[in-house]
Amino acid sequence: MITRSLRPALLAAALLATLPAAAQDLLVRGATVHTASAQGTLADTDVLVLRGRIAAIGKNLGAPAGISVVQAKGQALTPTLFGGISELGAEEVSGVEATADSRLRLEDQPARPEFDLSLAFNPDSLLLPVARAEGIGFSALAPNPGGSFIAGQGAVIRTQGDSQPLASRQLYLSLGGNVSAQSGQSRAAQWMLLAQMVEEARGNLPASSPHALLSPAGRKALASYLAGNGRVMVRVDRASDIAQLLRWAAREKVRIGIVGGAEAWKQADALAAAKVPVFLETLVNLPASFDQLGARADAAALLAAAGVEVSYVLNGDGAHNARKLRQSAGNAVAQGLPWETAYAGLTSVPARALGVDDELGSIAIGKRADLVLWDGDPLDVAHVARRVWMGGVEQALRSRQTELRDRYQAPAGSQPRAYLQPSAPRY
Repeated sequence: MITRSLRPALLAAALLATLPAAAQDLLVRGATVHTASAQGTLADTDVLVLRGRIAAIGKNLGAPAGISVVQAKGQALTPTLFGGISELGAEEVSGVEATADSRLRLEDQPARPEFDLSLAFNPDSLLLPVARAEGIGFSALAPNPGGSFIAGQGAVIRTQGDSQPLASRQLYLSLGGNVSAQSGQSRAAQWMLLAQMVEEARGNLPASSPHALLSPAGRKALASYLAGNGRVMVRVDRASDIAQLLRWAAREKVRIGIVGGAEAWKQADALAAAKVPVFLETLVNLPASFDQLGARADAAALLAAAGVEVSYVLNGDGAHNARKLRQSAGNAVAQGLPWETAYAGLTSVPARALGVDDELGSIAIGKRADLVLWDGDPLDVAHVARRVWMGGVEQALRSRQTELRDRYQAPAGSQPRAYLQPSAPRY
């Protein structure tokens, strides 16, 4: 609830009494605050940040002594945006195997749900500043299918670069024609194998069986998700596969999410009834496979109209192109998705679906002060992030890409530009 009385000032005073003003303290004054919460969009509103968290939201908030004050002058203030489901933080160069950790390939016992890609997260990845400078603050680090259609586990990461993945975990698996090679060349075999793995995880098949598919650790990992501890994220496109998945999830009482979902719009009512979020590839409007024959540009609008919560993913190389997710949202608006709904798909919807909405995804009292001040509409790629804060600390909008740009735009001298010494990295 937005407070217009002295309550925010009293809260600020109480907090300040216990700690000195620090870099994590600031007041953003006079912004158009897109809260991504039930409060909606608030014009000419202030946001007070203390100790890296949002302490107050309202008009004409008092500025505690010594605190940094940013004059927004009506510009859009949002939480940092979602960067999709990708290998961001576990891949540097997709074509160099030593820098790409997202696939597990084992000859024996290839189905290893205990594989946890978050253990390979690199907070010094050069891709994080690239995404952060574009207003991307959090992303789902996810494995890709290797020797099995059960890819393994992932986690939510922040692009701040000095933190480990958050506590929430997701299990990733793929269904359909794209992974038929990992399941005996038949999508029917995917359900057969998955059924056996569920039986093993529930202790209905002895671990000593010569036909066992899972290791003891794999049984324990899968059992945790079957018990509701985390969401099972399923990469799937074909409508009939989605229908089968919904029946399986209801029978096994598993919380699922759809990733990709080219034909998910055909199951919109069933997805809404089951409260299953869809992370849609909105830029896929033509079929790239037989599983995507029903792909259409207005899929996000159709899903949302039925009551499905929609977020976004990119079609390939998402680690290097997380910043393009804004374009996905903007295109969805152009195809009929309401602006506020599209914006929620970059903020509150993914945070809620991935289990981190108590920390991220909206501007609300008590949440992390991961904020972006934009020079225009955040869903319009013609506009950019003017300032970015994470945990209340302002981030330099620099990356290896901007350093290279500056080097090769420098005035020519006695040596070629390639020999110029760049300034110390500020990312």
